[in-house]
Amino acid sequence: MTGRAWGALATLYVVWGSTYLGIMLAIRTMPPFLMSAARFLVAGGLLFAISPPRRERLGVRAWVAALIAGGALLTVGNGGITWAEKRVDSGVAALLVATMPLWLALFDRILFGRRLSVAGWAGLLVGLGGVALLVSPGGGGAGTDLVGGLVCVLAAAAWAAGSLYSRHAPLPSQPMLASGMEMVAGGALLAVVGLVAGEGGQVHLSHVSVESALALAYLVVVGSVVAFSAFHWLLRSAPTSIVSTYAYVNPVVAVLLGAAFLGEPMTLRTLVAGLAIVASVVLIVGARMRVPRLRTLVPARHTA
Repeated sequence: MTGRAWGALATLYVVWGSTYLGIMLAIRTMPPFLMSAARFLVAGGLLFAISPPRRERLGVRAWVAALIAGGALLTVGNGGITWAEKRVDSGVAALLVATMPLWLALFDRILFGRRLSVAGWAGLLVGLGGVALLVSPGGGGAGTDLVGGLVCVLAAAAWAAGSLYSRHAPLPSQPMLASGMEMVAGGALLAVVGLVAGEGGQVHLSHVSVESALALAYLVVVGSVVAFSAFHWLLRSAPTSIVSTYAYVNPVVAVLLGAAFLGEPMTLRTLVAGLAIVASVVLIVGARMRVPRLRTLVPARHTA
């Protein structure tokens, strides 16, 4: 790979790993669902605007597909992660969300009958063991919450389900356009969820800290638009087996950033569970030797 390609890969490692820290800072003075709604409505609008000239007609079927995919990937997936970070450390959230390839492989097996290699099955067992250790009573260290942990696991499963749906959904073939549509649709659903949850009364611009505002701007511009563009370029310029390594580097970066900037504890139990989850992702990604289509991997970081 060229130096430019390594630079883009390093961008994915750091940026997508840092979105968990960005989320934690943003929701300190902003409600989680409405913050996420603002993030994806703005980022989706930007991607929609800068996508290549449209050669496809955007009909009702395409927008319905974007609504379903965006609902799974962003409303349940990213929205769930953002809400859960009110209850769990950002590093723990990142480790649990790193199980997404496990769910992707499992759903692939159940729904499409695609066989798993021995390494794939080993990865599933090791990863699920890591999750059980992390969310079991007393696991994960100070600040870990069972409900928040399970919501992170549900978010990862929703991201995997949305990814599988997006493979065959009637979305535009242009990845940036399809992702922009998913972000706009998912952001709109997040706004509805936030208003139903009563977050509208919690929005006071005068109470939003500079730190939270900067974190939201970072999530929109760097975490979504810049990282997505780097990912899009990498898939055309580097082997997918190399690009896919972001899946097991991001949680490590997130844990380190959480410890460094938020003072999140790294207990022995968290480290063992984290190593098991990261090892499982290495086994599964290595066995598959590919990543899902670009349009299914919108940052959420993201996942988050």
